[in-house]
This record gives sequence, structure tokens and C-alpha cells, in this order.
Amino acid sequence: MANKTTLVKQSMRTEYFSTGWMVFEFAVGLTAGLQAGSILLIAFGLDSFLEIIAGGTLIWRLRKEALGAPQAEIERAEQRSSLVVGTVLLGLSVYVTAVSLFNLFTHQVANESPMGMAIAVASVILMPLLALRKRRLGQALSSPALIEDGMCNITCAYMAGTVLIGAVLTSLLNWWWADSVAALVLVYFIASEGWESFQTGRGKSE
Repeated sequence: MANKTTLVKQSMRTEYFSTGWMVFEFAVGLTAGLQAGSILLIAFGLDSFLEIIAGGTLIWRLRKEALGAPQAEIERAEQRSSLVVGTVLLGLSVYVTAVSLFNLFTHQVANESPMGMAIAVASVILMPLLALRKRRLGQALSSPALIEDGMCNITCAYMAGTVLIGAVLTSLLNWWWADSVAALVLVYFIASEGWESFQTGRGKSE
């Protein structure tokens, strides 16, 4: 088993890569969503932005551990991150629900987006691999935050799969409502992740 210093360095490299990917995913997902008029892709891109915040906070936490910061200081950083990310995710859930229902009532149709489908395919493949690595490192470091961050990657994979299903149904079967309905399914993953993060942060503050 690697020593703690090596494990922290490996964890930081993993988080740097993960956060860098999320920056790319955010830019591509949001751009593709705006161009195609797809609330599903827009939500996917916005969730990636929130993952950037979470990843950045965890990098900050790991750097503190690498520099020997007190555990209480590390826990306070995790608490603030949980509260902020949880609140924003819940707000995103409300936004996606409202826009999806509006699109359903007004028969808004999303255009095809090869770029959006490509980034979703890549995420379906990559995210589970990152989640497994973060889980292994988190267990070795006794870091629930790192393990939870890996679960965010699993949620991202579910979301990418939902994006693909919605895009395929819209493209092949011309189901104009598929994008909005798939986005409503996506709300479940976003809200679940947001509520868990919010409760975790709130619980630590009480």
C-alpha cells in the first residue's frame, strides 16, 4: 500500500484531470445545448459547471492535507462546499423542471447535436472509471469527500446516458417531446445529488 503522501498526490492528479474534463464537458455541453435548443444538453453542461466547483473545493481540501492543515479546517472546507453545491443543484432542478414543462406545453423541438452526443458518449465511458479510482483512493485515505466526489461522476454518467437516450429518440423517431421528458428524468439525478449534498453540509453545521 502506498504511503499517505503518495496517495494524496495521486488523488490530486485524479482531481485535476477530472476537473479539467468537467471544464471541457461544460463548454461543449452548454454550447451544443444552446445551438440545438436542447434543455437536456444545457442541464448537462450546467451540472458539469457545478462539478467544477466541487472538484476545485476538493483539490483545495487535498492541498490542505498535503500541507498538514488541521482536520477541523479541512472539514469546514468540505462543509461549505456541500452547502453551496447542494443549494445550486436544487436550484438547477427547479430550472430544468420549469423549462421542460414549458417546452412540453409549447411543443418546442430540440435539433440534432452530433457534438452533444459525442461528449455524452465519452462521459458514459470515462465517468465510471474516474469513480472507481476515486473510491479506491478515498478508502485508502479514509476520505468520505473523495468517495462522494466519485459518486458525482456516477451521476454524471447517468446524466450522459439520459442525454443519449433523449437524442436518439428525437433523431430516429422524431419524438419532439423526448428531450423534455428525458430532462425531467434527469431532474431526479440532479435533485437527489443536490439534496444529499445539502443535507451533508447542513448536518455538519448543526
